[in-house]
Amino acid sequence: MDLRGASADSLSVASGKLRRLVTSGADAAAIADDLFMVATTVREEPTLRRVLTDVSIAAEAKQGLVREILAGKAGQDATGLVAEAVALRWTVGRDLPGALELLGEIAAVLSAGNDGDRLSDELFAVKQLVDENPELRDALSDPVRSAADKSTLLDSLLAGKVLPATIGLANQALSGSYRTVSAALSAYQAVAAKVRDEAVATVRVAKPLTDADLARLGQGLTRQYGRTIHLNVIVDPAVIGGIKVELGDDVIDGTVASRLDDARRRLAG
Repeated sequence: MDLRGASADSLSVASGKLRRLVTSGADAAAIADDLFMVATTVREEPTLRRVLTDVSIAAEAKQGLVREILAGKAGQDATGLVAEAVALRWTVGRDLPGALELLGEIAAVLSAGNDGDRLSDELFAVKQLVDENPELRDALSDPVRSAADKSTLLDSLLAGKVLPATIGLANQALSGSYRTVSAALSAYQAVAAKVRDEAVATVRVAKPLTDADLARLGQGLTRQYGRTIHLNVIVDPAVIGGIKVELGDDVIDGTVASRLDDARRRLAG
């Protein structure tokens, strides 16, 4: 989510408060669930959203309304965070539910604690599972199937195999604001990397890399970009040989196909 101006500043303030609130993985998971619920409510209730983002209404009045609405429905920490959020300025009304959803994603990542790298790997693996299985992808995007039915399907595939945070985010991907489950999982991995001050690189190779090769590649990219790089490795038969690295807008293409194309262009020129 790309927030600008006042909304970006407000998100930064709220994110800082969230990090101060989290004292354990269980706390973070509960806050994430509450924030996802509130984000959905605010997004689906235009009148409520307009009131909560109206700069002409006193912050105290908006905060009182939030506490009244969330009484018995959300925990104290999440309620306090939402109350602080509505007292801030938002460039447009839709930025508030978007920011609350993003804060929920951050809380879900924080709930994984020291297993942040594992969470990133699992989110990527779940995305690959969805992308590579058309029947599963269709089932998860079927508007006729209920969210509970889709959640049960995901749980049957993931339960006992991945972190609770991975299951929580995979289920959120079914009901959040992203266009597809795959897009949501990609966004969640980006959030997980940002929380740990990392960047994510997609690496395409013809065959699996050894641990030593992965370590050398990660170290080289870290030196080049000045930050830790988390590697998503995809074994792609189209690569034939060599390696292709995509990191943001940067593409490092050292594949055999790329070198052959370069040679053809030089000969043609």
